[in-house]
Amino acid sequence: MTGTVLVTYGTTNGSTAEIAEAVADILREQGLGVQVLPAASVTSLTSYDAVVVGGGLYAGRWQKDARRFVRRYRAPLAERPVWFFSSGPLDASAGERDIPPVRGVQRAMTRLDARGHVTFGGCLKEGAKGRIAKMILSSGKGGDFRDFDAVKEWAKGIGASLARV
Repeated sequence: MTGTVLVTYGTTNGSTAEIAEAVADILREQGLGVQVLPAASVTSLTSYDAVVVGGGLYAGRWQKDARRFVRRYRAPLAERPVWFFSSGPLDASAGERDIPPVRGVQRAMTRLDARGHVTFGGCLKEGAKGRIAKMILSSGKGGDFRDFDAVKEWAKGIGASLARV
C-alpha cells in the first residue's frame, strides 16, 4: 500500500495520544504515509487508505471522542482496513495477558470487520483532569503502565499487513 494511514485517538489526559504517536512513528519507519489526529478533529476519511483508532478506557468504555468518531465514520471505515487499540488498565495486566475489547469496541469491530485490537496498559499521572482520576491518584493507584515495546511490535504487524495490500 502506498497511501496514507490515519492514526486517530480519543484521550482525556494525553497518554493515549502518546501511544498513537508511537504507532505512527513505526508505520512511518516502514515507509507509510501517516497522519495523527485527535478523533474530534477528523473531518473526512477520503484521503486515508487505512485507519488505526485508539481510545482510552474509562469505567469500561472507550473515551467519548473515539466512540463518536467510530459512529460518525462507520460507512467509510467499513471500506478500509481498520485496527483498534485501547489503553487503560492501571496495572501490569495488559502485559501479562490479552485483554479483550470492551463490549462497545467489540461491536464496532464486528460491524467494521476490523483487522485487530489490542489493549495496552494506561497511564495516570499527577495533574490528571477529572474527579475520578483525582480519586484514583489520591488512592495511590496511578502510574505509567504503558509498554512501548509492545506498542511498537503491534504497529509493525499493521505495517506488514498493509505492505501486503
